[in-house]
Parts: sequence; structure tokens; C-alpha cells
Amino acid sequence: MPKPKKRGSNHQRGAGGQPRNVQPFSDEDASIETMSHCSGFSDPASFTEDGPEVDEEATQEDLEYKLKGFIDLTLDKSAKTRQAALESLKSAFSSKILYEFIMERRMTLTDSIERCIKKGKSDEQCAAAGLACLLCVQMGSGIESEEIFKTLGPVLKKIVCDGTASIQARQACATCLGICCFIVTDDITELYSTMECLENIFTKAYQRDRDTNGVSSTQNTVLHVSALLAWTLLLTICPMNEVKKKIETHLHKLPGLLSCDDLNMRIAAGETLALLFELARETDADFFYEDMDLLTEKLRALATDGNKHRAKVDKRKQRSVFRDVLRAVEERDFPTEMVKFGPERMYIDCWVKKQTYETFKEILGSGMQYHLQSNDFLRNVFELGPPVMLDAATLKTMKISRFERHLYNSAAFKARTKARSKCRDKRADVGEFF
Repeated sequence: MPKPKKRGSNHQRGAGGQPRNVQPFSDEDASIETMSHCSGFSDPASFTEDGPEVDEEATQEDLEYKLKGFIDLTLDKSAKTRQAALESLKSAFSSKILYEFIMERRMTLTDSIERCIKKGKSDEQCAAAGLACLLCVQMGSGIESEEIFKTLGPVLKKIVCDGTASIQARQACATCLGICCFIVTDDITELYSTMECLENIFTKAYQRDRDTNGVSSTQNTVLHVSALLAWTLLLTICPMNEVKKKIETHLHKLPGLLSCDDLNMRIAAGETLALLFELARETDADFFYEDMDLLTEKLRALATDGNKHRAKVDKRKQRSVFRDVLRAVEERDFPTEMVKFGPERMYIDCWVKKQTYETFKEILGSGMQYHLQSNDFLRNVFELGPPVMLDAATLKTMKISRFERHLYNSAAFKARTKARSKCRDKRADVGEFF
């Protein structure tokens, strides 16, 4: 007798005839499929001499087939399935440039994101807001992105201002609102409207500061931090006359947030102060702040904070940030940072650039370096020029052998161990270290 078919042998079908149990887009997919023919362009060392040739066309078709399935699953009845599909799309969009694929499906994606933000619960709303950010990053500043923002902007504002929505969803929507507006908005009225929406959120922290001697940490603090950072990002693209107005309004209020119990709020307030001082001095070389002595005293206290009730990691992070903030406010100095991506280098030499870089790095995660190499919008933002195209032969000449990399890493490890050993030696003159 023939064996009966197993009940579970046929996969359930979701919306659009796609299998409901499609595996989510994982980090492994990103490293093997989406980066198989791109990672070599981002890191010369990853170019192997004897590795098998990759069929780029077949890999791309396989990836697009998966992504089509995920887009269909964003309409599934199951909230868990929808959320998993959104997260998988986020992973793909952050690790690879998919402009043409997205262009053909941007309206479908926009509708799915809008539906998930409107009707989903907290986790689903957060995932949808994150995908909206990446959608705009992929599309760049153009008419298509403006259409996306016209659809999603009112929905995001509604969630941000909705006191009954979860704090996590409001926080994600505040970040998304600021980033999408930064990318697509040419309309100055829309820019001011978005900034006003975010201002209405984080300025509530000022009220708490007036009501109490110190700003207490509450569940709303994370929302206030996100709104403040998103507002600061938009301030960097404002006309100078508007920047002056915002500086006059907020510069004497922000120092009150330095007393907040929450570390992230203290850091956000400190970095925003540094950026405001930088912008104020650009507009007026003779800019004078009346309470400079009191402010520098507060910043110095945070830069040398040794309170025992705070965690060592938090104290270390706080001291590092506020040393830079103090230098910016007091000495007009910025510690230049260098970011490496492939054969290129980018120098972050001001607070405006640092704020912009940190914002997009938070969204793109490990895909930031790849997007800096290949994403035209990000390259325009950071003034990097057209993408640098390197062929396989050039990459092969730049390749470092595995043995050479091993020798270099061993030498670096020994040098690092020696340097640290000197600092840890009890006989060392501890007076030289801070």
C-alpha cells in the first residue's frame, strides 16, 4: 500500500501565494547572499585567490525572490509573521543597495508600512518605522521619496503625539520622522512643521526640570532623547536665520537636562549643546554666552564624574563624551575622527558631521560602511563624490595574504599588550594617568 501523505508536507500559503514559513532574512543571508559579490568591493582582504566564481545574476534573482516573499508576508494575518517579514526586509535593505528592485515596489512597500504602523502593536510599529527609514535611505532625495514621506509623515506624527501609544513605538516614529524629513524635504514649511512636532515632545523635559531640582528618569525619557536627537539632526539643514531663533530659544534651557538621572539624556543634551555652540559661532564669530562659567563648571563636573552610585561603564562613557563637549564649548575644538570604508577614508571634523554620521550609523548598523561606498545619497551628504569603482584585478593587487594578515595582527596584539601592561604595572607613575 502506498504511504499516506503527511499532513504537514504541504506548506501553508500566505498572502500572494507565497509560503508562510519563509525563513527570515538572517545575518548569514546578508553575509553569504547579499554580500557575496559586494563584500569583495568593500574589503580587499576578502577577495580570495582560488575561491569559486559567484554567479551574480543567479544570486540576485534568488535574493529578489526572497524579498518578494517577505513583501507579501507583510500583509499576513499573523502579527508575528508580519513583524518577521519587516525585520527581514530591514536586514536586506541595510546590507545591500536595492534601488531598482525597490523603485518598482515602492508604493506596495509604503502601503504595507503605513498599515503596520496604523494597526500593528508596539514591536510591529517599531519594525515598520525602521523599515521606513531604510526605504528612504535607499531611495535618496527625489520625487519618489517625497511621495513616500507625504504618505507616511502624517501617520508618524500622529503616533509620536499619541499619548496612548507605547513609548517604544513613539520613540521609533520620532526617529523615523526626523530621518525621513532630513532625506526628502525640500519644502521649508514641512521642515519647520516636523521640527515643531519634535520640539513639543522633548521640551516637556524642560517642564520637569522646572518642577523639580533635578530631572528625574521616567519612561518618557527615552522618547524625549529620540525626539531631541531627531530635532538636532533637522537643525543642521535649517536656514541660518531659523538656526539663530532656535539657539535663542533652547541654549539657556538645555543645560538643565545635564542633571537628568538618565545617562542617554545627559549625553544627548551635552552633544546638542556642543552642536548649538558650533552653529552659533558659525553665524557670529563674536558669539557670547552669558552663563558660560556656570555651563563649563557643569560640563567639567560631568567630564570628571566619580560618583560611586553610577556604573563604571556609564561613568567611562560619560567622561569620554563630556571631555569632547567641554573642549567644544570652552576651546572651540573638535577631536577629528577617521572612518575607513574599503580603500576610502572620511574625516569627521565637526559636530554637525558627527551628529549626521551617528544617526545613519544607528539605522544601518554593520551596513554603514557598504552604504558609504555605494549609496549616492549618503555620499552626497558627506561630500564623498561619486562611488569609487574598483575592478577585480585592482582588488587582487591590493590583496593581503592570510599569512601577512596573521603576522600583522600578531605584532599589533603584542604592541597592545605591552602598552596595556605598562598602564597596569603598580610600579608605574600613576600620577601621569587620568
